[in-house]
Amino acid sequence: MKMPGGRSGILSLSIKDKAALYSAYMPFISHGGLFIPTDKSYQLGEEIFLLLNIMDEAEKIPVAGKVVWITPRGAQGNRSAGIGVQFSDQDDTARRTIENHLAGSLQSDRPTHTM
Repeated sequence: MKMPGGRSGILSLSIKDKAALYSAYMPFISHGGLFIPTDKSYQLGEEIFLLLNIMDEAEKIPVAGKVVWITPRGAQGNRSAGIGVQFSDQDDTARRTIENHLAGSLQSDRPTHTM
């Protein structure tokens, strides 16, 4: 797959531990998504292809998605530059794998802001 400007749309991401997976996963995005640190320039809506390696999984998970979030270099609050990628609705393997690794963490570990 080629992207506008001749850039390849294939990214590779390895997530080594549960804490890194927890901080990268974006469960509030429809079909799930991940924040991918990168200095490369992307456009909202741009289609990408991701090879995802999660912790102890034997094989990389191929993920089609699109850019739905951009944090530019030099963003306020010392946030990492990168993109949020929404997983395609055609295949939920990545979302299921991530949620299996994070089972219980998505609800219980995050602080709640109730009174």
